Amino acid sequence: MTDEADLDQRHAEKMAKRKAARAKIIATKTIEKGLLIVHTGLGKGKSTAAFGLVMRCLGHGLKVGIIQFTKGAWTSGERAVIDRFPDLATIKVMGEGFTWETQDRQRDLAAARAAWAAAQEMMADPTLHLVLLDELNIVLRYDYLDVVDVVAGLQARRADLHVVATGRNAKPELIEAADLVTDMTLVKHPFRSGVKAQRGIEF
Repeated sequence: MTDEADLDQRHAEKMAKRKAARAKIIATKTIEKGLLIVHTGLGKGKSTAAFGLVMRCLGHGLKVGIIQFTKGAWTSGERAVIDRFPDLATIKVMGEGFTWETQDRQRDLAAARAAWAAAQEMMADPTLHLVLLDELNIVLRYDYLDVVDVVAGLQARRADLHVVATGRNAKPELIEAADLVTDMTLVKHPFRSGVKAQRGIEF
């Protein structure tokens, strides 16, 4: 047997063992439930990953609801895509921009409360498979909403509803309540080199 053939055979045997071990592990995973998913951290990609889940649901013909807490001033590519699926997706842009843009705390408080009320309505909709609360972590960070009340509301959702919350600086209470938490780590970002936010990448 040639060296190459020997390598191929050993590789096949190794992969067969790995496949069998993986199948054994997967067979023990029998729970199906709605997940509370948190995307946080200083790195880019929190909302991007969440909208990837939205696209995945749409691809399966599953209904989704989206609340945007702070990005009201931005016109984004994801909104243009969502608008093409009116029978499957509902998006509500509740924020009026980032807090430094409004410079009005009472206005920001009112917007956050209205967005949370809309989020609770969506979570009560039995036809939705997933609800995305984009930048919820931002309004929680500034204490525009009570994190205890928000976590209680999220935990009270129906058992099969998936909810995704995005934004940096997720509160410990939300992280503790979540089923899945991803911390996006910033390694390098073009903004630091003078590159502005660009269409199709940041919005």
